[in-house]
Amino acid sequence: MQGEAPVAIETDVIVVGSGFGGAMAAYAIVRAGLRVIMLERGAWVTRGPHNWQDAGTVEASPYYGSEPPYDVEKDGGRASIGSIACVGGASVFYGGVSLRLRARDFDGWPLSYADLEPWYGAAETILGVAGEEGRDPTEPYRGSAYPSAPASLSPAAARLADAATALGLRPFRLPLAIRYTSSDERPACAGCATCDTFACAVEAKNDVATRVLPSLIALGLVLRDETVATKILTERGRAFGIEVFDKRAGERSVLLAKNVVLAAGALATPHLLLASGLDRACPAGAHVGRYLMRHCNGIIYGFCATDPASGAPSHKQVGIHDYYFELGSLQQLTSPPVGLVKPRTPKPLHGLVPSVTRRAMGLLAIAEDRPEHKNRVAIDERTLDRYGLPRLVIEHRYNPCEVENRAALLRRGREVLVRAGARVFKEHFIDTFSHAQGTVRMGDDPKTSPLDRYGRFRGVEGLWVSDASAFPLSGAVNPSLTIAANALRVGACVGAAR
Repeated sequence: MQGEAPVAIETDVIVVGSGFGGAMAAYAIVRAGLRVIMLERGAWVTRGPHNWQDAGTVEASPYYGSEPPYDVEKDGGRASIGSIACVGGASVFYGGVSLRLRARDFDGWPLSYADLEPWYGAAETILGVAGEEGRDPTEPYRGSAYPSAPASLSPAAARLADAATALGLRPFRLPLAIRYTSSDERPACAGCATCDTFACAVEAKNDVATRVLPSLIALGLVLRDETVATKILTERGRAFGIEVFDKRAGERSVLLAKNVVLAAGALATPHLLLASGLDRACPAGAHVGRYLMRHCNGIIYGFCATDPASGAPSHKQVGIHDYYFELGSLQQLTSPPVGLVKPRTPKPLHGLVPSVTRRAMGLLAIAEDRPEHKNRVAIDERTLDRYGLPRLVIEHRYNPCEVENRAALLRRGREVLVRAGARVFKEHFIDTFSHAQGTVRMGDDPKTSPLDRYGRFRGVEGLWVSDASAFPLSGAVNPSLTIAANALRVGACVGAAR
């Protein structure tokens, strides 16, 4: 690592992070006529047939790793976990599910569903969400139609939907940010089974790296990948820039800007705030890093005697919200990726993995994780990484009610899978932080909420947050569309503030 470089580049706005929160905030800011530099610690994800291979699933890909290493407090010790680092962030590997929070989920937010509804519509249009109205029993009102219609159900999805209907449930089509019709610019969905946890080989999944960022770059956005933000610079109570480390050049530099937008995610955003000492400048500084939520997620797979998809690829297409306000949501999952199953299977059985996984039908249970002050991220200043950032330590425990809700959802899911023909079952609890939220929450009380309702960081002018760390509550649906909608709203505020 080379020494400090007094190089300064001035711009209007620096956005830290290129996922949903960063890309969608930049979408609004660039269109307001402001100059924007976006920082991303990872690289662009290459696209092609290799994305369909076993090594294409996120945990087996080169875009998932332990830099920086995050330590999770577990059973009195620490376990190190990794994270996704690439242009587009987690959007590149998500399954495309684009659900709005329910109107009642906003009880406890400083804004209402009505406040965010127009931004939901705008986000759905930008992301090209394909959906169907009127079937989700908890669907909130909409001010605009879905941009496009969904594809036909795959055989496995139809089998699950029929089973749920036979049990008196009301399954519905999951809204998906997937392109089902081709154009001169991009092909349509190829109908493969490598969507969730894979980068789309043909760019038909509308992640922000393919759907949003190229157009922003054409309008003048400067995207600096392989660049690590190491410190937020402030003077006299105002943010004026970011100290960065260029991984390719091995050099530090300083970027100056009138506004800084943090969108690195619910772990990395508080990490940077705490490492920069800005909790001490905030009247709610004791709450920076607190109230970490991650959903209480579990998976149940049911294995059938024959391939339930009849040889056709299985898609993530069906949702069940009949238990939403009582327990949470259920969503169809594709067969488990072979690339993830093989490392967890004895080597002599590797040859059987493809045929076994083809016989699996899965359901994802999402139970709400309520905010608790004890669940948090903190920094360990005794250990620094190669960029000079202190190590992040994560402390999180579910409460018994959340664990019971997950268990009840999995029992309901088993009933559906039994009706669909499954006879052998495997449950798996998700211990990743893919749905991490909270940690720099927004609210009306300046003593307990580091952000105001517009995403402004209290105590430091010109500093904003536009990712899931701003969420006061998690609901029980995938957070991606709410991140996108809120980031558009925050970006519009940044653009208006100039």
